[in-house]
Amino acid sequence: MVLPTRRRFEIRKKQKRKRKLEKLRELFAKTKSKKEKEKILEQVSKITPYLTEKEFLTSLKEKKENS
Repeated sequence: MVLPTRRRFEIRKKQKRKRKLEKLRELFAKTKSKKEKEKILEQVSKITPYLTEKEFLTSLKEKKENS
């Protein structure tokens, strides 16, 4: 079954957002300066305005524990 165009678009958009957040989490973990970390958090808020800084950092900690 072929998905309607709009639904396919939404799925790809969600997947892209997820990949971007993964890259930003990795970058955030590697970054040492506070200024760069703030810049990354600004990018995260632009990508996902509903995701709070606390949730972003919590998911980062969970990822470290699972590795």
